[in-house]
Amino acid sequence: MKGIPEEQKAPVKVKVHPYLHGNFAPIHRTLPLTPCTYTGTIPRELAGGQYVRNGGNPVTNEDLGRDAHWFDGDGMLAGVLFRRLEDDSIQPEFVNQYVLTDAYLSTITTPSLRSPILPSIATLVNPASSIIHVMLRIMRTILLVILSNLPGSQHTFKKLSVANTAFLYHDGRALATCESGVPMRMTLPELETVGWFDGQKAQGEPVSEKDNPAEQFGGEGLLSFMKEWTTAHPRVDPVSKDLILYHSISMPPFVNYSVISSTYKTSVPQTKLINVGVPGIKSSKMMHDFGASRDHTIIMDLPLSLDIMNMARNLPVVAYDTAGKSRFGVFPRFDPSATRWFETNPCCIFHTANTWDEPGPSSDTLQPVSAVNLLACRLTTASVIYDAGDIAAPIPKATKPSQYPEEPQQCRLYYFRFLLDDPTSNRISHQFALSSVPFEFPSLRADVSMAEARYVYGCSVSEGKFGSALGRAAKIDCLVKMDVLELIRRGKANPPTPVVGVVDDREVLEILKANDPHDPIKIFHFPPGIFAQESRFVPRENGVSEDDGWILTYTFDEAQLNDAGEVMAGARSELWIIDARNMKEVVCKVHLPQRVPYGLHGSWFPEEELLNQRPVESLRSVPKIDTEEDIKGKGFVMRAWMAVRGRILDYIG
Repeated sequence: MKGIPEEQKAPVKVKVHPYLHGNFAPIHRTLPLTPCTYTGTIPRELAGGQYVRNGGNPVTNEDLGRDAHWFDGDGMLAGVLFRRLEDDSIQPEFVNQYVLTDAYLSTITTPSLRSPILPSIATLVNPASSIIHVMLRIMRTILLVILSNLPGSQHTFKKLSVANTAFLYHDGRALATCESGVPMRMTLPELETVGWFDGQKAQGEPVSEKDNPAEQFGGEGLLSFMKEWTTAHPRVDPVSKDLILYHSISMPPFVNYSVISSTYKTSVPQTKLINVGVPGIKSSKMMHDFGASRDHTIIMDLPLSLDIMNMARNLPVVAYDTAGKSRFGVFPRFDPSATRWFETNPCCIFHTANTWDEPGPSSDTLQPVSAVNLLACRLTTASVIYDAGDIAAPIPKATKPSQYPEEPQQCRLYYFRFLLDDPTSNRISHQFALSSVPFEFPSLRADVSMAEARYVYGCSVSEGKFGSALGRAAKIDCLVKMDVLELIRRGKANPPTPVVGVVDDREVLEILKANDPHDPIKIFHFPPGIFAQESRFVPRENGVSEDDGWILTYTFDEAQLNDAGEVMAGARSELWIIDARNMKEVVCKVHLPQRVPYGLHGSWFPEEELLNQRPVESLRSVPKIDTEEDIKGKGFVMRAWMAVRGRILDYIG
């Protein structure tokens, strides 16, 4: 029997990864500051400021069926500047730029690459990944890094970070972050790349005689690069201007801790900690966030490990132990040696919302703080790690029978109160969920963070839970505002069941239906087919209350997708400005010149920060790629090496 002619064969359908599809798909066109049209009224307080959001945007994306994860990808910043014009009017301008990391520059100067240089998080966490497959992906990365350091490379690969997670401002620097390395300094408002920030200065800044390698993130020595990896969520104290952060490492003490004071244009005495070990952690953990109050820091030692040696134990690189404990290490900001550990039921926490101190009796000078309070987005499973990679979550393996009852899958805004008044006992006096509403990507008004702030804003879904939503590619159709102090008050007055209890057990649709103007939970529900991203609060000048201001978020109307779920040509996003007091009114919609893929975290940068950035001596740029003519002009040995190098890259690309 004759075979079917090639031209008549049905094309082989490759399953497109949900996080490489629709408005999750990367966008490769970058724009300089470009004027935008808008409808509505731009609040005066936005004049001169800029909203910027970070997120993964893989530049190498030809294989749409490959391993991929929402947290992968080269960092790309997308911002809207509210330019103040001479006539005092406001002109919004859109800009998006790649963060020029070593990974990005090495990728674009290696045209033969078919998949990203770094292994996908999905490869590392997938229980179906064999140890051979994982090791081959890691060895491929090592080989590509080695080749980049040999002759013939247009860029030397030195640091692994893709700087794709968050974006913040400290001490005259705007910093793009990711926990696989140190922060990258960027410029505002153009979003150009300056260089890696090592805890003292950024590459590209004027050289200082005060630089001391021993006081850089990671310190000195052969293994310093393994000790410099910095949390993607550093905290900036709005009063002292301290930058507080930690470094997860794969060797004892497993967590180092740093505090960087503000030194630019200030005469305040400086206090600095660099690479100080946090005692009491026994293994390498997957830590994404932490808590910081005005006087205390909270490190979270949760039963979620991140250890390549897990594979020798027949476990994935990332493994969740249902029989483990959640441990919270609380210590004074400048004294991690005084860490006190509080233990409770196993859980996962990727984002904290706020942390604040509770003063002791005014006469107690030895114990000025009686308790530390923490609000966090608490998950009862680690499924989000797998869901965001389109991977079936494994059945959790317990190392031993658990002392805690199993909890249903959920992600809620959760309250912990750690008592410090008894030095002989570490006790959590309160631990309960504030609401049944799914809640993630928390934010609050910046100038009240690390204090007893009343309102916390977050993202939610009107149907289902965050875990299941992530499995089908998470799309946020609700922004939530919670009066957390009122909900905590109710919880203390009528205590729910510890750990598993909830203060307000209504679901999203019940709250929307109630439409109560005095409700401690207010929800902005987007029109059908329109989805949002993490929001940021901007206060009204001389506002009458903490919530008097606006929240900003990027939105995308999925009517711009075709029947196959692919983005149609000319698709665009908008920046919505929503009244934060009533959570109902959209005061302005800025129409962007292109779409902004669903991404991760961002910040609002007021005009004062844009005007007070540190000087820059040089910027990173895209190196010139050698052409065939360039290679022909080199000597015989170099031409021969380039041919060998090219064949290696073609093979492993």
